[in-house]
Amino acid sequence: MTEDGGALPLTLQALHQLRQEILSCDLLPGATLSETAASQRLGLGKAPIRAALARLAEEGLVGSVARRGWVVSLITIRDIHEVFDLRLLLEPEGARRAAARTDPSARRQLEALLSAEAPPDSRALHQAIAVLSGNTRLAQGVSRLLDESSRMLAFAARHGTDLPEEPADRAALLQAVAEGRGVEAARLIYDRVWSLRSAVLAALTAPEAATPV
Repeated sequence: MTEDGGALPLTLQALHQLRQEILSCDLLPGATLSETAASQRLGLGKAPIRAALARLAEEGLVGSVARRGWVVSLITIRDIHEVFDLRLLLEPEGARRAAARTDPSARRQLEALLSAEAPPDSRALHQAIAVLSGNTRLAQGVSRLLDESSRMLAFAARHGTDLPEEPADRAALLQAVAEGRGVEAARLIYDRVWSLRSAVLAALTAPEAATPV
């Protein structure tokens, strides 16, 4: 549904639902995706399903395979290194830039996050800080990396890996940004991303893991 209560265009409905199934690993890496089966499961026509799969192929989440239709992209060790290495480059810089901003709009956004009854979840927190950096392309890049790493984390969890617990007080990171402590904010976000990277690599390089290198 859209914010005004209207229905999303059918292609966007299909795109949203299929992307969520892939990111949550309800559709596992390597799984075959039939347009007919997806159409029946989601209650949508084949045309929006086909268009959504083409969009997901552009995002690297599925691939087209001759005589097999569509296949959910595998997660490789190289993928893990590349995704988390980029997060380690972009997110600390985003936190430093967010902490350095003093314009009224950025301050209002920070105040809203800090005064919320419940702190944002981990993904929302990382995305919010990237947006607060003021660099639109950095925020867009982080958003895509968060999607890719969330699939890796979901896959690791299915291997029985105990992922690092969320910080007890996520507000500490936001407080560091709000108070202009950019070095501390960068360190906090770097440490969190590094711990997630280490956990995913440990899970998917274990002898019982079936993830290709």
